[in-house]
Amino acid sequence: MSSAAPTAPDAAPEQALRLADRPTRRSRTTRVLAAIGRHRADLAVALFFALLAGWLTHGLWPDPGSRTLALNPADQTLYEWFLAVDARALLGDFNLLTDRLNAPDGVNLMTNTTVIALGVALSPITLLLGAPVTFALLAAANLAGTAVAWYLLFTRTLRARRLAAGLGAGLCGFGPGMISQTNSHLHMTAQWLVPVIVWLVVRLLRAADPERVRPVDPADGTTVVLGPDRRRLVSSAVGLAAAVTAQVFIGEEVLFLATITLLVMAVTYAAVDRDLARRALPAFAGGMALAAGLALLALGYPLWFQFAGPQGVADGMFSPHYFSADLRSWWTVSPLSVAGSDDAARLTTGPAEYNTFLGWPLLLVTAACAVWLGRRRLVVACGVAGLVMGVLSLGPSVVLSGTRTGVPGPYVLLSGLPVVDGALPMRFALAVLPLAATLLVLAVDRALRGTGRARRLVPAAVCAALLPLFPAPLPTAERPPLPEFITGGHWRECVQPGGVLVPVPLPTPKEPWPMRWAAAADAAFATPEGFFIGPYGRGGGAAMGTFQQPTSALLTEVARRGDLPVIGDEQRRQAARDADFWGASCVALAADAPHVDSLRGTLEQLYGPSTRIADAWIWRV
Repeated sequence: MSSAAPTAPDAAPEQALRLADRPTRRSRTTRVLAAIGRHRADLAVALFFALLAGWLTHGLWPDPGSRTLALNPADQTLYEWFLAVDARALLGDFNLLTDRLNAPDGVNLMTNTTVIALGVALSPITLLLGAPVTFALLAAANLAGTAVAWYLLFTRTLRARRLAAGLGAGLCGFGPGMISQTNSHLHMTAQWLVPVIVWLVVRLLRAADPERVRPVDPADGTTVVLGPDRRRLVSSAVGLAAAVTAQVFIGEEVLFLATITLLVMAVTYAAVDRDLARRALPAFAGGMALAAGLALLALGYPLWFQFAGPQGVADGMFSPHYFSADLRSWWTVSPLSVAGSDDAARLTTGPAEYNTFLGWPLLLVTAACAVWLGRRRLVVACGVAGLVMGVLSLGPSVVLSGTRTGVPGPYVLLSGLPVVDGALPMRFALAVLPLAATLLVLAVDRALRGTGRARRLVPAAVCAALLPLFPAPLPTAERPPLPEFITGGHWRECVQPGGVLVPVPLPTPKEPWPMRWAAAADAAFATPEGFFIGPYGRGGGAAMGTFQQPTSALLTEVARRGDLPVIGDEQRRQAARDADFWGASCVALAADAPHVDSLRGTLEQLYGPSTRIADAWIWRV
């Protein structure tokens, strides 16, 4: 035997480490499997919600780049561009005033619903697989995530049975308003932080109650009064500030609706239980003040930038008279539900705004559940908040079956108020979904815990009311392929990264399709004009898009009509001035553009002979 061979004592330490590591690994695996076993029912519910969300949005797959949501393709184009710009944060190229659209003025990302937090978080996916893939993932994830978050709130905070919580969470995540808003409104469907905010507010209230008690002797029921839990007060306030800050960078309108709803519920709760309000108000107000102060530290500059910064706007651009819910739509089933009819679409402004279409079965069952539950504090608070948000959705003047009745709606009390003026009244109805769901959860849970006919009758009635609202898959359609000039990276022969490329025709709010070029290139180049909200309205107010330059208007008209105009010297000089204004490096025309021959002829009269690169003609200007 060689003297260099290790003896048993020499080898023992390494062998002991390996042997000690095996139980550790085994114990970790055991703990993980045990945790899965304990929560297998909850995981099954989450998996069901994920599969349902995937089925509803399956039309975008397997190639999201070639598919679009048929009912709102323009907004999908806009959000894919938002996601591409957000993803540039990973490259160290991000600013709240982006220069990649509306060159040379740029676009204020806080003024627009740019889902910054989501875009930055998913930037690796966007840069690796493209913005359409990120969009398709978010369209499904927002539905499933919102449902799962409400399910956890119902089971953990309300201690509801899983069946009751699942039914309520399904309505929260897959109700008519959520399915409708999934038609390209990512900022409205990303509601999975709302249950977190609600939980933190409830936690704060419970910690603020000075009459919190703890059992001392379970045998004789002896308890001790603990007083306010300052540690929980502070942790809840800090968590609330963090959640609110994150929601601002996801979707401010959702946060606004949640705030109004919680405010109405808090006032109602205080009126019903004055003793609790009197006891808890000092500590609760202090915790809320701490949360507001911390949130303002983080949000002060971004909010200033949104309302008073460059390209910011301080007002809304949507008319509350136009975006008001039709009263009849409340008892009508959504066209996007299995029991809906396309004729119902005339009761709203578009397929992304079926916010109120709950149907009469659900309205009746929810009302009956509220009456059956009695005057419990939470039941009264949800009922009052639901009625308030419902009537506010009717706008400043009540509309019935498409006809303005002349009856003023309660929304007139809010008209003209800062921030509120920028909201769409019909979207107040989105808050009714979780409020109605909470009432249904409480009713089903009470029935399941009891005996008699109610144990079967209540869950059956709730299921029967929800069944007509079960969503159908979202309609999708093919969209034109992008030119190889963009997908093959040939645009770099035309413009340097960060420069300005002018696609022909230029993007507009109604025809934003050229913005897909920039999104496919990860927003590496800038584009003039486009689809966004900026200060181009009367008196610097909010407007959709900007003013078209003369050359842009000319090219848009040629693309629409197909006529080949005769270009004079003044138009050539104007084309040169417009190119200088945009800071353009080159103008590009794809070979499959509408009326391509007329457009090419017009551009050659304006800028001279073209150069062919891949499947596009370019003009260096």
